[in-house]
Amino acid sequence: QVQLQESGPGLVEPSQTLSLTCTVSGGSITANYYYWSWIRQPPGKGLEWIGYIGYGGSTYYSPFLRSRTSISRDTSKNQFTLQLSSVIPEDTGVYYCTRVGSGAWGQGIQVTVSS
Repeated sequence: QVQLQESGPGLVEPSQTLSLTCTVSGGSITANYYYWSWIRQPPGKGLEWIGYIGYGGSTYYSPFLRSRTSISRDTSKNQFTLQLSSVIPEDTGVYYCTRVGSGAWGQGIQVTVSS
């Protein structure tokens, strides 16, 4: 059974770059036809999709965040990483990594943008 675990800093200063890593176990991020995404939930709001990276390395981002978002992967470590640049307080929330369509989610990591 695939398991995902987010890691990264819990506090980021405004204008800096947020970097989170998702470590996957029980399945390969290069396995055919799977896509791996990042989703976040701001406090008091619904889930917001950020973007995904596919089994072949292709990426697609939310148009609302595209200019600040980059998702990459390290296949040797079976990890994929989110970078969100020029963060603002509105980027505060719980960030999740998921395997698209399979119901597999990480437990989430709280990220606060504050000076």
